Amino acid sequence: MSAILIVEDMQDINDMLYQYLQNDGYSCMQAFSGTEALLLLKSETFDLILLDLMLPGLTGEELLTQIKKKSDTPVIILSAKDTVDTRVEVLELGADDYICKPFVLKEVLARVHVQLRKRNGGTNQLLQIKNMRLNLMTVELMIDDHKVALTKHEFNILRLLMESPNQVFTKQAIYEYAWEDDYYGDERIINTHIGNLRAKFRQYSDQDYIQTVWGIGFKFADA
Repeated sequence: MSAILIVEDMQDINDMLYQYLQNDGYSCMQAFSGTEALLLLKSETFDLILLDLMLPGLTGEELLTQIKKKSDTPVIILSAKDTVDTRVEVLELGADDYICKPFVLKEVLARVHVQLRKRNGGTNQLLQIKNMRLNLMTVELMIDDHKVALTKHEFNILRLLMESPNQVFTKQAIYEYAWEDDYYGDERIINTHIGNLRAKFRQYSDQDYIQTVWGIGFKFADA
């Protein structure tokens, strides 16, 4: 499960991001000042940082500089500062992405996915786990030497699970990624597609590839 640090001094915004990302299966910690974030970074390891610029104590720019001196952890800036000069400045300081406030949570989540895929080698066009190979260029799935036909949504679901094999994805996160649309709470469509994938896998292997995490969602099994 990927760990994310949210550095934002506005309690409501910080809590909103925390809840949304937690619901998507991430492990999150909160900091409300640059100084507090720096202390957490000395004792904890994170896969990604969401960082506001206008912080009490240590500013976002100063914290970003400290982070990039010591690690390559991706940092996404969330800021009400929307000038070109500000964006250029923080990108040159090492920020990996920049989102202006007010923002849409769905966009933040998509940007988080992009940065974590990059960090985890998501630019690789061939995902391989166990005896399963998913080719992102040809949109083909192979189990051993057997080619498995997938629908578009089945391919998207499997790609999401294989790109972050240790992460548990909620049904909402799976739907919004695979269908590129808002989720309205109909669990049957996700369960049906997961069931179809499992049935196709069983034709060629007795291994379990998709694990149900009860009360949360699904993950790639024993990756």
